Amino acid sequence: MRLSAFALTAALALSASTGLASPTCKDRNGDTARCGAAAAMPLGWSPPAGMLADRQAPGPPAPSQAELISVIVLIAAFISLIALMPDFDGGGAGDWGAQEDDEPRD
Repeated sequence: MRLSAFALTAALALSASTGLASPTCKDRNGDTARCGAAAAMPLGWSPPAGMLADRQAPGPPAPSQAELISVIVLIAAFISLIALMPDFDGGGAGDWGAQEDDEPRD
């Protein structure tokens, strides 16, 4: 059953037509625009490499070694605090404190 479902899915995926999408154009800033719009450039036009390099934002700076060590120590301290917590499953009668409707224990 699984093999026939896989074969049917593969056949449908391979037979799908990719020619239904219309081409996209770019505007003067290099953003995608609908072809035929007032600001659209001709089909196949792309902005110059210098313009693209100017528009790309620089990534965040790499963390320093001291920052990496402090993050590792912080995570290790958090995990060790969790490991030091007492066992508590909440199933026993003595696990919970007294509540309003509890009967007094003898």
